[in-house]
Amino acid sequence: MEIGIDSFASAMYGDHNTLSSVDAMEQLLQRIEWADQAGLDVFSIGEHHKKEFLDSATAVILSAAAARTNRIRLASAVAVLSAADPVRVYQSFATLDLISKGRAEIVVGRGSSIEAYPLFGFDLNDYDALFKEKLELLLQIRDNEYVTWSGQFRPALHNLPVYPRAVQEKLPIWLGVGGTPESFVRAGSLGLPLMVAVIGGQTHRFRPLIDLYREAGKAAGYAPNELKVGLHSPGFVGSDNENAIATYYPGYAELWTKLGLERGWPPVTKVKFDMLIDDQGVLVVGGPERVAEKILRHSESLGGIDRFTFQMDNAGLTHAQLMNAIELIGAKVIPLIKKG
Repeated sequence: MEIGIDSFASAMYGDHNTLSSVDAMEQLLQRIEWADQAGLDVFSIGEHHKKEFLDSATAVILSAAAARTNRIRLASAVAVLSAADPVRVYQSFATLDLISKGRAEIVVGRGSSIEAYPLFGFDLNDYDALFKEKLELLLQIRDNEYVTWSGQFRPALHNLPVYPRAVQEKLPIWLGVGGTPESFVRAGSLGLPLMVAVIGGQTHRFRPLIDLYREAGKAAGYAPNELKVGLHSPGFVGSDNENAIATYYPGYAELWTKLGLERGWPPVTKVKFDMLIDDQGVLVVGGPERVAEKILRHSESLGGIDRFTFQMDNAGLTHAQLMNAIELIGAKVIPLIKKG
């Protein structure tokens, strides 16, 4: 199992959120460099177009990280493909693949935040149709140097080449999904690796959806080893369980209560938080032993996962706390998972 981190390049941390954007970006690059040195497998950057985050140009951040790292894979998490041009998405990540010498990956999705749609002139009513069409084009570009294609939302391509080409013969494209059965079936039917974002409730409830993915992939003729499953969940690793919970809870409660006001969720309470960090809950928070046990438990409940990524930097944690968590993941969590 690969272990990594997903980041939204948060600008919402530091003492009273006073850190400048320049310093926040530098610290993010330091964390990616540290994750590479600590032995983590992947570091992914999301895409938002809000004041609170610095990740609107994902491939630019990852390219800067590529110049400072040697082995860690660098991915999006997720690239909002519905509001982007697939030609430019491929070109950006193929360029990243050149800079990183074959370490780039794309995780594409429709995005749970919708600010990209009006910003780039797209109609939210076309939410699914946009994604379906643009994913088809992106895959054609990935698999063919010359592309002939036509659709509803973009001018046609008539035997046109797309450059540069990636170092990897088949640039990895994962499908990032939330909770709709159609998305899981789509990923399986296309034989794409699946990245499941589980941010609330109990992780095992996604098993029927992952089974749909595997069944769709099998029906489409893909071998089981081609149908990779990744799991993205909020989490944090501290020196021990008590330390991790005390460090993580205040910022988590503040942020998710704020998000709840925007999205209609109830406020976070300590009782609810305790349910989320129990054996079945989604939050992977604790000392290294508990975290490793929980990741393995989640993997078993989902029929096996190939990748787990922590979402850590959106809970008001300081750079020092995040760096320490990365060190613990590399030095203790990953060996425990490999052993167990």
